[in-house]
Amino acid sequence: MTSARRKAVEGRTAVVTGAASGIGRSLAQRLTAHGYAVAIADIDEHGLKQTELSLNGPTFTKVLDVRDADAQREFAEQVRNWAPTPIAAVFNNAGVTLGSTVLDTNPSDDEWLWDINFHGVVYGTRAFLPILVEQNSGAIVNTSSVLGLAGWPTHSAYCAAKFAVRGFTDALRQELRGTGVKAINVHPGGINTNIVRNGRFPTEEVGVTREQVINEFAATAMTEPEKAAEIIHRGVENGKARILVGPDAYMFDALMRLAPTNYYGFLEFLQSVRRFFVR
Repeated sequence: MTSARRKAVEGRTAVVTGAASGIGRSLAQRLTAHGYAVAIADIDEHGLKQTELSLNGPTFTKVLDVRDADAQREFAEQVRNWAPTPIAAVFNNAGVTLGSTVLDTNPSDDEWLWDINFHGVVYGTRAFLPILVEQNSGAIVNTSSVLGLAGWPTHSAYCAAKFAVRGFTDALRQELRGTGVKAINVHPGGINTNIVRNGRFPTEEVGVTREQVINEFAATAMTEPEKAAEIIHRGVENGKARILVGPDAYMFDALMRLAPTNYYGFLEFLQSVRRFFVR
């Protein structure tokens, strides 16, 4: 990116949902450090306040349930009225996780996840897109996942939502051709956040305890949220349409190209080798 383009992006306003912790908090912190005014939102009021206290620049804070389309539209209007500069990017980042088999899943748990991970992204996009189109600039940045590239056992609802985010954002990108507005998919791999600790895991269905699930994720998460925020920020600034976050995201992407139906067997083999050497 040229220095002129970088200056045009920095010093503007960004919107971040899921900002109470994890990638969202790190994004807000990085963006303010690079001269952005930030509007942050999350349903976790305490965590959101902690994020707000860690920021140095102009900040607008909103306790928000992303499942509420009316609340998302209200948030967008409030940001429009507050924003000291044009909106450079809207990061629809809020998300949760769920572990359950297809056979034994509780449909209400699936709906809970879809409402946040997919509908929350759609509602956020629809709320802010008119503002970006009107100013003919900015980016909608939607968080999919490495599991928006590949299916994973006991994560059917999560995969379905993240594949849907990917498809929704790709379709939006084509609709925005010829405008100054971009649509960007973000595919994080394992990021060391609290998403698993805060998730829903009916562990009797998958044969492990909740603490085992949490510890396994922590042991395999390859990227810290601060590094993820750096990668995402740089990707947006550089005009990427798709941002892979972490070495495992690149591995998944390559495997899906090389072995689109047999990738899981290869990943099981790698996991068994890893366990042999670290036990």
